[in-house]
Amino acid sequence: MVTLVDAAAVVLVAGILVTLGESVRRGDVAALVNALVSLAATLVPTAAALWLPVWPGWAGPTSATLTAWIAAAGLLHSIGMLGPYESIWWWDHLTHLLSGALVAALVYAGLIALGRSPEALDLSGPAIAGLTVALTMLAGVFWELIELVARDLGERLDVEPVLVHYGWRDTAYDLVFDFLGALLVVALDLRAFVPIAAESIAATRTALLASGGVLLVGSAAMAALVGLGGSR
Repeated sequence: MVTLVDAAAVVLVAGILVTLGESVRRGDVAALVNALVSLAATLVPTAAALWLPVWPGWAGPTSATLTAWIAAAGLLHSIGMLGPYESIWWWDHLTHLLSGALVAALVYAGLIALGRSPEALDLSGPAIAGLTVALTMLAGVFWELIELVARDLGERLDVEPVLVHYGWRDTAYDLVFDFLGALLVVALDLRAFVPIAAESIAATRTALLASGGVLLVGSAAMAALVGLGGSR
């Protein structure tokens, strides 16, 4: 049976396809690339459903809620690249709030699942909340550094950057709304994705460790590139 969430996911993905078509019509390469990335991101839950059965204990599909949430964040970002980021003052804030909450909800679910696992480290409520906020903020910093690198790369190649950096004040606001998104998830004790994370503790543990490592190493590498760009 098709649920309301399933229908919402389809509508949101269709919205991304519309922004993709509009990007092509305008000849806006940056908007086109971002719409394609957003579309690809919505396929991640489906790809995971096909791949995760190789992990011990995995028995169920991913949630339509996850697809819908990714699609909603991707649609807001894709539309924003077509103009609202510059013309509507709150658009970027809403996008970061939703995206930050999505990252936090996934991390929160993973940590709760690990905390329930007999072989996992004992994770208290405050520890889970703190780690959720910390990893969400690290993801936010990583994204902001990617924007800076995209700007520098665009300037060096004399092309329009795929991502636009609007200045340090905008960066500060972005991180504030990432933080608020994480805070909402923790405060509301949002456990929408716990059933998914609990399907396979091995997959969840690997995903959290790999994500944390990529964010740490990636942020350091991006910061180094930004520093090199600024020294020229």
